[in-house]
Amino acid sequence: MAKVETGLKYAETHEWVKVEGEFAFIGISDYAQHELGDVVYVDLPSEGEYITKGEDFGAVESTKAASDLIAPVSGCVEEVNTALDDTPELLNEDPYANWMLKVKLADASELDSLMDAPAYEAFCK
Repeated sequence: MAKVETGLKYAETHEWVKVEGEFAFIGISDYAQHELGDVVYVDLPSEGEYITKGEDFGAVESTKAASDLIAPVSGCVEEVNTALDDTPELLNEDPYANWMLKVKLADASELDSLMDAPAYEAFCK
């Protein structure tokens, strides 16, 4: 069973969100990285770009598949985890410690549509 961190919100597309004040950190779940296999490339937006909930904001490529990243919330990209440019395998090592984007939340009520850890665990079964 994939690890699910408590205190995070999860999308059905297997992205997680960690809220800190007006900011949201976004990454992929342990379930997602297990399904993908060895991650070899991550395509992320640039700082200053706007991402919209439910729309693609990038992609993750692995040795067996490529998968679009779907924004779990809307907002302006404040920071991108540039460590993933050179070492995308960090997502396999610890997908919760290695966030992808830091976004300034446009609408905190969008978080209400995401799952908590127990709901996400049930969803992944």
